[in-house]
Amino acid sequence: MNFAVIKALALNEVRLRMRRTSTLVAMLAVMAISWTMIADPAGGSSLIVVDSARVLYTSSALAVGSASLGCIMFGLGGFFLARGRVAEDIRSGTGSVIGATPVGQATFLIGRWVGSVAYLGAMVLVFMATIIFLHAVRGDGPIEPLVYLAVYLVLLLPLVLFTASCATLFDSWAPLMGKGGDVLFFFLWAGQLGLVLPAVDSAGGALRLIELLDFNGMGASMLATFNGLHSTHVALGGGDFNAALAPVTLPNTLWSAKLLGMRAITGLLALVPLLLAVPLFHRFSPDKVKLSSSGKRRAPLEVLNQWLKPLARLAAPLFGVAARLPGISGQVVGDITLTLVASPSAVLALAASMVASAVAGKAVLAGVLLGAVVFWGVLVSDVSTRDFAAGAEDMTGAISGGAARRYLRQFAATLCLGLLFAGGVALRWAAHEPLRALAVVAGVASLSALATMFGRCSRTTRLFMGLFLFWSYVALNGIKAPLLDIVGSGAVANAQSMALWLAVAGAALAAGYWWNGRGV
Repeated sequence: MNFAVIKALALNEVRLRMRRTSTLVAMLAVMAISWTMIADPAGGSSLIVVDSARVLYTSSALAVGSASLGCIMFGLGGFFLARGRVAEDIRSGTGSVIGATPVGQATFLIGRWVGSVAYLGAMVLVFMATIIFLHAVRGDGPIEPLVYLAVYLVLLLPLVLFTASCATLFDSWAPLMGKGGDVLFFFLWAGQLGLVLPAVDSAGGALRLIELLDFNGMGASMLATFNGLHSTHVALGGGDFNAALAPVTLPNTLWSAKLLGMRAITGLLALVPLLLAVPLFHRFSPDKVKLSSSGKRRAPLEVLNQWLKPLARLAAPLFGVAARLPGISGQVVGDITLTLVASPSAVLALAASMVASAVAGKAVLAGVLLGAVVFWGVLVSDVSTRDFAAGAEDMTGAISGGAARRYLRQFAATLCLGLLFAGGVALRWAAHEPLRALAVVAGVASLSALATMFGRCSRTTRLFMGLFLFWSYVALNGIKAPLLDIVGSGAVANAQSMALWLAVAGAALAAGYWWNGRGV
């Protein structure tokens, strides 16, 4: 193994990632999310609440609380930020060159992995810097950078190692490339939380072997908080507090030697996916990966689409309708039809959502809506990127209206598909809960604008997919904040939150249109 080659590969990886537009967008998203997810105590909510009393926003409390939320954000979003480089190599033609070089598989993959770790580490540093700045605005007591650094290393370093390892594995093995791998990792990530957190909560602060699989670090943050506050009645991540009770201070010394040892072992276990990637690496072999399928492999979703291919015939007649419609309306119908024909499972899911929206009881309509929106979000994540992925941007930009109209029709097609999936529930709510019905429309519009903008600016589906699936996880576990109830599934959306998301939709659409006009 040549360490000089590994160093060169890692540095090249970092340079390539850092100069992308998607990196800037991701950093801005990290700063915005990290600022908004820390509750302002003036509103009656706090990041950490113990026995109904709020915990003061000291360096220790903000570090542990923010890192526990960062575990969720970087555990899922980091994967989508880190993966995708192999598909780019295939599309650009450099993959065959790399495959022909004498560089060993282990050397190449370790170099890529080190670059991914450095890239994700930079994102974590941006996150930490934002929280420190928030401490200066809302915090209590002095800012202690070493406390922040120690907590982030203990909680987030194993997470970064595991996320980079999984991204490397999913890029190295052809069946895990594409949307199917993205969705599979989402279930792996959610299942890990579902396995570790209940075990930690039931243990009442005691260490268990299951903690070794706590790659996200949520279980470790809960254990440290339980032991530091000497209570298991802790709301970590946000909760309402009783202002009549005296605030509590979280000590700086939270980590026992045993817990630190377990986190170190977890960090070593995080390398297992990387070790699996070495023998499974396709090395850009043309019989395993092809240019036309570099963004989509024989994943479970593709197999399902192959089985359901006859359903594509139901949507195919819409191509004739698109040809007869004038202007942008025909182009929008054409994009919608292409999406349905390319993913026959979408035809089945669309029919199922329409039927369920019509016959389901009022009590389960929110679940029907959320399921439809999640499927739609995954489906349309590549509408604004598929021309680039197929190398057809110059051709599609030469048709009537040019690149400017192409961007608008991609947004319109995404929005129309969203209304088809979610519109049935909105119509059911329109008579008795008109505000909630409007929230569905506003939410679909904002998500459509964000999907189109992120796809156009970053040239990849994964920036939107990471943020969208992160929101989906929050929504599936119940929404209490109106701002997070984007499509009204949590029944807490209000006029202010809808107005904000409509403003986000307008800003995202305008920003993406401006960026699209630059011809980048």
